[in-house]
Amino acid sequence: MKTRAIHLSPSQLLILVFFTAILLGTCLLKLPIASYHYVRWIDALFTATSAMTVTGLSTIDSAKEYTLFGQFVIITLIQLGGLGIVSFALLIFIMLGKKIGLKERILIQQSLNQTSLGGVIKLVRNLFLFSFMFEFIAMLFLSIRWIPEYGFWKGVFYSFFHSISAFNNAGFALWSDNLIRYVGDPIVNIGITGLIILGGIGFTVMSDIWYKKSFRKLSLHSKIMIIGTIVTNLLAMAFIFFLEYHNPHTLGHLSTPNKLWASYFQAVTTRTAGFETMDLNDLKEPTALLFLLLMFVGAGSASTGGGIKLTTFIVIVISVITFIKGKQEIVLAKRTIATSILLKSLAIFSIALLAIFLAVFVLCITEKAPFLKVLFEVISAFGTVGLTMGLTTKLTMIGKLIIVMMMFIGKLGPLTLAVSIAKSEQASIRYPHEDILTG
Repeated sequence: MKTRAIHLSPSQLLILVFFTAILLGTCLLKLPIASYHYVRWIDALFTATSAMTVTGLSTIDSAKEYTLFGQFVIITLIQLGGLGIVSFALLIFIMLGKKIGLKERILIQQSLNQTSLGGVIKLVRNLFLFSFMFEFIAMLFLSIRWIPEYGFWKGVFYSFFHSISAFNNAGFALWSDNLIRYVGDPIVNIGITGLIILGGIGFTVMSDIWYKKSFRKLSLHSKIMIIGTIVTNLLAMAFIFFLEYHNPHTLGHLSTPNKLWASYFQAVTTRTAGFETMDLNDLKEPTALLFLLLMFVGAGSASTGGGIKLTTFIVIVISVITFIKGKQEIVLAKRTIATSILLKSLAIFSIALLAIFLAVFVLCITEKAPFLKVLFEVISAFGTVGLTMGLTTKLTMIGKLIIVMMMFIGKLGPLTLAVSIAKSEQASIRYPHEDILTG
């Protein structure tokens, strides 16, 4: 009797590999040596998913509940998830001298969200070069702060853990209050935010800067990401500073220099990293809405961050401005944006909104929490951010599963999941045009 071979598309294979890694991580976190106390399966699954999707949400106190072994499992999952498990597999192939075939290249293209197959192997090499180089330099930098405070070995481990967590935009910290105790510490603020920004702009941009070394020669994508990141961070910092200046639960009790540090740190980390140096449980509603936008937009394509991506958001905004002005082509920095890019951006935006709506709808039924906190939790999970207004530890079983699904969707990308499910069809027939009324 013949058995039919199962043929998976690159998108389906990517999802399967990712899901398998999460299950393996869950089993490792359930081992007795991984935690000080009994950890339920759902909490181990939640933590493994959060680490693998570089989110940072946790239903239990990771700093207190997990042993050194458990923390190593978490940081390994973060590194795998941030750089891509497929990228690690390809690195092993390269080190063993194996030939990289077309199927592997397509899988890497899907994993790193590239538009073409050309240069994907070179990009993977640069990915590991930049990652390990920046993480190592940051570890040395953070050691200046933490070795004197905790001793050599513990200080090195803390620096090692947080450099990986920050560069991969994960947001996991080894203190119960995250990084609130270091709100005014220049070394921690500069070291962590520097890693977040580098990891968030994307490896394509890093590679572009590395080889061209001139802003004028950079690709349009790189220019958009660099300018967009600077402008977004500065605007967010200003808004947070003025909106929360007198709030006694966030910035109000801090000195002016520490208010500036906290505003800057939160402006950077809210877009996708999930670290915090101020308490977010009692944010003012305008600030919470700003956070929702920042988390939804997220970081850059081919980065360690999540969200719909900054370039996706900018393309949609520019297309709206183009339509209002009555122009036919979308032009940005004297370059025409293809219609296919706009359609892809709209697809990502629409599927993301649909996923968020469904998750919020279910959580509003299952959770006893204010709407704003539910919405904040869902968008934080989708954007793989990891910030919370205090709802994560209070989630029901269904609530935890919904957030796990949102983290999974947010990391792999809504379009990747949609493409893996939908059947690809090539149009062989063209039909006549007819207008419909809109607006």
